[in-house]
Parts: sequence; structure tokens; C-alpha cells
Amino acid sequence: MDFAFDARTEELRARLLAFLDGHVYPAEPVAEEQRAALASPWDTPPVVEELKAEARRQGLWNLFLPDEEYGAGLTNLQYAPLAELTGRSPQLAPTALNCAAPDTGNMEVLAQFGTDEQRKRWLEPLLRGEIRSAFAMTEPDVASSDATNIETRIERDGGDYVVTGRKWYISGAMSPDCRVFVVMGKTDPDGGDIRRQQSMVLVPRDTPGVEVRRAMRVYGYEDHYHGGHAEVVFDGVRVPVANLVGEEGGGFAIAQARLGPGRIHHCMRLIGMAERAVELMCRRAVSRTAFGRPLAAQGQVQAWIADARVAIEQLRLLVLKTAWLMDTVGNRGAHTEIQAIKIATPRTVVGILDRAVQLHGAGGVSQDFPLAELWAAARTLRLADGPDEVHQRSLARRELKAYA
Repeated sequence: MDFAFDARTEELRARLLAFLDGHVYPAEPVAEEQRAALASPWDTPPVVEELKAEARRQGLWNLFLPDEEYGAGLTNLQYAPLAELTGRSPQLAPTALNCAAPDTGNMEVLAQFGTDEQRKRWLEPLLRGEIRSAFAMTEPDVASSDATNIETRIERDGGDYVVTGRKWYISGAMSPDCRVFVVMGKTDPDGGDIRRQQSMVLVPRDTPGVEVRRAMRVYGYEDHYHGGHAEVVFDGVRVPVANLVGEEGGGFAIAQARLGPGRIHHCMRLIGMAERAVELMCRRAVSRTAFGRPLAAQGQVQAWIADARVAIEQLRLLVLKTAWLMDTVGNRGAHTEIQAIKIATPRTVVGILDRAVQLHGAGGVSQDFPLAELWAAARTLRLADGPDEVHQRSLARRELKAYA
């Protein structure tokens, strides 16, 4: 059993570490200063565009796409340690490398299921980082943890589809660079197979009837760097039938194909977030004194740090195993492991971040450290791409099936 990274991964990892140290970390305070001076909080700070240009120059671009025609051609196992590093600066690094959600998942959908025209119009500018996109699936009026519940209608009318519905927490939709929505709705609401009722269509943002109604906050944060999260209304929105992604009735299957890589990418970045939390914990522990002793000498603090290291190593091995299985037996063959990492990683990283906040005292909940925002992002991932309980239910049923 070989745990070493291959030569290409090591080379990219070294370049990415240098890019983070030399460009990304120094840009974090600059981006915040520039954002305060922008006409709109949703505009992109100039330093972000500078980071993107530098990442492209260094060949650190579109690393997430395994398709060599469009991306770097890396396997999941090769990409995992790189995505982990971007999680150390989740607001800037993924965007700088054009590896940020929801664009990554949308690009994968277009690369795998899009027509030549759809790829030319939407995928190519996304790959160049010229536009952003949004994935419109979650709805406020139904339990969206069960995707078959969605109520948005996509009705055929001659050569068009008419889209009507209300979505929320649509990531990326607040960005002025968001040009297209990948919308999931029902084309056959009365069909006998509940997993064949849904379809996906591409809806340009400037189509009449599209209303980006408001920004949705996450624990008070608006997540500006990722284009925010919006409530979006589609009121009789008309698009050509050519905007259908894949086939009618294929929406549920496409969503599952999209969410598999998305789930592991989130878990990869979460490990990077945990690593940064441990780094901040250690720096804080050796620099602060309480009750006559350094925090680093306090038994409770030592236990927090030790437990965090053990947990991170466990998570990393499970994520790498999952990545290897996805590469060797496919997403379906790795279904159990994908669910396992989706349950374990956000929950564990939330705990690590919570202890890091505790160690920093008032500073931990302030804007002077990244911990509060990291905690909010990690806690949200216990809901995003399927809540813990849905994955637990499915995983348990799979385990019990052998004994039924």
C-alpha cells in the first residue's frame, strides 16, 4: 500500500504552496480593504482578478476537471491534496484557481452532458473564468433534502420550455458576473417514476421573468467572494428547447452525477480549513499566557490540539480512499465512501473549528481572525449537498441490506 503522492501531484502541490504563501495569504487583507471601497459588495475586488491572472500564468488553473480537453486531466486522487490546500483560504484560493463552487459542478455538467452549442456558449467562458454561473435546485417551500419534492415546473410550449418556480440559497446568483442558471424542475410531475420527473435547463440570467430577489445570509455572512446565495424567482421564463441539458427526465441522474464530485471537493477543502485552524491554535497557544502559564502548557489545550491532529489524519485517509475508489470503480462504486466522508468531514471539522474559536477567546468570534467565517462555512456543509441525516439513512440501509 503506497501512501506517497505521485510526481505530478508533488510538483503541483509545491507550486500551489508557494502560490498560497506568496500571493493568496497576503491578498486576504487587501481584498477586504478593496471590498469596502467597491460600488457594490458583490463586485470583485481587483486583487482577485490579479490572483486569477497569476494562477493562469503559473498553470494552476481548472485543476478540478479530470477531462484533459477542458481541465488539467488530474484524477480525484491527484486533485485531493491540491483541493485541500485551497481550503486553507476558502474565500480566495478556489476562485483564484477557477476551482470554486458552484462553477466547478456546472462546468462538469456541461462537459459531460452539454451539447456542442451549450459548451461553446457557456462552458468555454466559464473555463476561461470570464463569467460565473449558478445551480438552481433548492426550494423554500418543500423539504429539498428529498430532491424529488421540487415543485418548479418546466413545461413544453412549442419550441420553448416555460420555467415557473421559486428557488433559494442559489449560490453564485448575486454576482454580477453570473450569466446562466442551471435550473432543475419537473417536466413530468405525474410520471410514475419519481426519479424521471425532473429535467434541467439552462436559463440565461437576463431572460425576461428571472428575478434575483434577495441575498440569503449564512449565519450573518453573505459570502461575497463566491457570489453570495440568493432567492430567485422564475416567473414564466421562456427558453428554447435547445437549452435542455441531457434528456427530458434526466435531471435527477444529472444532479447525482454533479453532486458526487462536489461532495468530495467540499470534504477536501474542509480538511484544509481544519489544518489552518490547527495552525492558528498552535500559534495562539505558544503566544498567550493565562494563569501564569502559556496556553500551550495547559493540558486541555494540548488535548484539543492532539485530538485535532488525530481527526484530520483519519479524515484525510478516508477522503483519499474515496478519491481512489472514484477513480477505479466510479462514483457508483464509491457511493458508501462518498456518503461516509460527507457525514464525517463537516461534523468533525466543525468541532475542530469550535475549539479553535474557544482558544482564541473573543478574537475567535471576531473579524480579525478567519475562524468564525470558517466555522459558518463548515457548519453549512452539514446541510449542503444533502444533510447528514439523509446520508446516514442511505448508508444504514446499505449496511442493513446484507442482513435483511
